[in-house]
Amino acid sequence: MIEEPHVRPVAGLIDEAAIHHLVRVFYAKVRRDAELGPIFEAVIADRWDQHLERMTDFWSSVMLTSGRYSGNPMIKHIRQKAIRPPHFTRWLALFEETAQELFTPDCAEPFIAKAHNIARSLQLGMFFKPGAARPA
Repeated sequence: MIEEPHVRPVAGLIDEAAIHHLVRVFYAKVRRDAELGPIFEAVIADRWDQHLERMTDFWSSVMLTSGRYSGNPMIKHIRQKAIRPPHFTRWLALFEETAQELFTPDCAEPFIAKAHNIARSLQLGMFFKPGAARPA
């Protein structure tokens, strides 16, 4: 049986407690961020506890294949008309900073790689328009 190379190391380094901590520290930064904070506050308002639990479930499903998250992140993001491509750059910068502050490189890197894949996927779904003229 061939194992996927990313499964064993991730399961050995990342657990539910690490995910819980990362989500809370990261979103505390997001809330304070001048660029991202207002966008999140406009959508989440007084439901931060629920959002943090949902994001913990999401990252648990992504990193540990726990199956705890069910939902459609693409639809949720498409509905947010205030989100622009530069927001993903800022989101990734804060996420990388947080993961690198909290974890050793062996633990931070799988989180960061997944975050980049998620951001790329969301951006393609939200902003890619086949056949549209490209800016010069």
